[in-house]
Amino acid sequence: MHLVTIDDVAGGSPGARLRSGAVLHLGRAARSGTIESWVPRRVLDILEGGDEAIDLVRRIVDRAEEGAATDELFHRGAILAPDARLLAPVPEPRMVVAAGLAYKSHLAEMSGTPTPPHPTAFMKSAASIASPHGILPLPAQASDALDYEGELACVFGRACHAVSPEDAMACVAGFTVANDLSARDWVKPVWAATAPWEARLTWEVNVMGKQFPGFTPLGPALVTADEIEDVTALGLTTRLNGTIMQQAPIGDMIFSIAEVIAHLSRWYQFRPGDVLLTGTPAGVGVGRSPPVFLKAGDVIEVQIERIGLISTRIASPVPDTH
Repeated sequence: MHLVTIDDVAGGSPGARLRSGAVLHLGRAARSGTIESWVPRRVLDILEGGDEAIDLVRRIVDRAEEGAATDELFHRGAILAPDARLLAPVPEPRMVVAAGLAYKSHLAEMSGTPTPPHPTAFMKSAASIASPHGILPLPAQASDALDYEGELACVFGRACHAVSPEDAMACVAGFTVANDLSARDWVKPVWAATAPWEARLTWEVNVMGKQFPGFTPLGPALVTADEIEDVTALGLTTRLNGTIMQQAPIGDMIFSIAEVIAHLSRWYQFRPGDVLLTGTPAGVGVGRSPPVFLKAGDVIEVQIERIGLISTRIASPVPDTH
């Protein structure tokens, strides 16, 4: 299934993308007087409901796909246009963790950064989550070096703590597309640092440049794991104003997704709806000579085969009133 969150009420409503491209409003499609009337009100609630909730939603989607009740669904307003406004599939995850130094090609472009001995990651603010097709004003205090990082994101479907690599993928509900937008205004001090403590402090500030509101566009759908036999066989492409900037197979990752999850779960307890960004391949703006940073009017797109495409239009800075 392709689960989505429809931007129709505060917090959104759960839906599903049909094979036709139309969007099914699950709440309106549910048959009253049946167990379907208990359809969860958020995609997060569906994930927390486990297999029973997923199966319930699947029955509603399958009935819509069969077309037997199409007229009735249209009458209820349950069938929406393909361009229906969407929020991120999980608009308010409890936790967002972003893997870094994840692709061989990205390490090579970043001044020959050495291969890490184990997966690395940092937290991103859940408030940075944004819709898959939105407008992002440049932050007034960090408008000169906005960079893009196209990434595959995993969304968890069950509690995940201290799991083995063999069991890790069973905790993943599905996959979506992300852009780990980053204000690189503070990256030069990181590269110029000569002492360990100086490097640590400057890196902390650099990571803060990833926390702005809207800096994690996500979507357009959460594609359930059963839909994708081998996610590493898929290709990721990032385009800036139509020009390809990043293009790589997910399989270019240094560590497998299962290894990343297992390693991070030694500390983090992932819960349903939590998001793991799995890192970015070569082609980011700061790795180019000269660097390429986003400016007002630019459109940055990230697409992953069989999962979808997200698009963000960059707008002029909003004046800082503080």
